[in-house]
Amino acid sequence: MVHYFPVENLKFKLTIAYDGTAYQGWQVQKIGTGVQEKIEQALAKLYPSVKRIHSSSRTDTGVHALGMVAHVEIPRAEFKFADARLALALNAFLPDDIRVLAAVRVPAAFHARFDAIGKQYRYYVWNHHAMNPLLYQRAWHFPVRLDPKLMRAAARLMVGRHDFKSFAGTREYEMKSNVRTLTRCDLRKHGHLYTFTIEGDGFLYKMCRGIVGTLVQVGQGKIPLSEVATILTSRDRRVAGMTAPACGLVLQEVYYPSRKRPSLTGEKTPVPDEDSPA
Repeated sequence: MVHYFPVENLKFKLTIAYDGTAYQGWQVQKIGTGVQEKIEQALAKLYPSVKRIHSSSRTDTGVHALGMVAHVEIPRAEFKFADARLALALNAFLPDDIRVLAAVRVPAAFHARFDAIGKQYRYYVWNHHAMNPLLYQRAWHFPVRLDPKLMRAAARLMVGRHDFKSFAGTREYEMKSNVRTLTRCDLRKHGHLYTFTIEGDGFLYKMCRGIVGTLVQVGQGKIPLSEVATILTSRDRRVAGMTAPACGLVLQEVYYPSRKRPSLTGEKTPVPDEDSPA
């Protein structure tokens, strides 16, 4: 006879949006406040035994998100209301610049980071001599005229599987691999607003900001288009362009497989990622 035992914890997938201006990134910080800390404080008011949530990504100081994903386990005995009310209840205890957009129950095997198969980031640049005040702290103000054709041509060179060390920020330790696959790197222009969209299976530390900074300097004419391929293959951060400011970067979406085969060993392989921020 097979005996079935009730699951002690319920696991929820949280989709979170936040304006990162006031925070020292996503993670709990020794000095300053991280977005994660605020959400864990809200959870503790509802479920005192819940101490930690686990995210799909890390974002740095000043970086924003519309689609951060995290998971949390809540003891079944403490969960007293319908699943649909969880996001509403959490938002009642969160500051206005952080919101849980959705909270859905997921299988016990789900992991926000290890099950992710890709991410999309967007970066916003306001290209006009006067900054749009409605985009203050949400876009990079770049007053020098840019050439969108040059930037698009340079962006196409980023797509594919490459070693992106030339665009990554410096770490105290050496990454095992700097190879990542970008499936999309393009830009749209709407008036004076440029939107760069970058999708890939994982991102190095400050990689998206390094790419955007380089593309903008190509559009400015400071970096010749002919040098971009060489910069990419050089694996040397010193030869690439500037690191774009954090304020223009948004974690737009985290991708998961619609169906995932259970691991026979129970082990999960994390997506190669170090986006703090990308």
